[in-house]
Amino acid sequence: MRIDVVGRNIAVTDAMREYCTSKAAKLPKFLDGSVQAITFTLTKDDHHAHGQFGAELIIDVQHHKDFVAHHHDKDLYAAIDMVTEKGERQLRDHKEQRQQGHR
Repeated sequence: MRIDVVGRNIAVTDAMREYCTSKAAKLPKFLDGSVQAITFTLTKDDHHAHGQFGAELIIDVQHHKDFVAHHHDKDLYAAIDMVTEKGERQLRDHKEQRQQGHR
């Protein structure tokens, strides 16, 4: 499984990369090895006076379209937490639907 952390209008530090990697490590448990790649895209919006950070999570899964989650917040790490929770919820729901379909 490949984990990518990309920054747009923001420099990705080692701490950000490590935080995203630790959050992404929890995601493959829902789909038993069919997760191929996880990409975090971190952005900073300078158009607003206070500046907001955005996080996007794309989970590439075999035999299914990509799972995508977005979140914007004033705190970058809070945005990463929320986008990870959204992605986790999508994977959990997909797993439950798949299991119910086989019964």
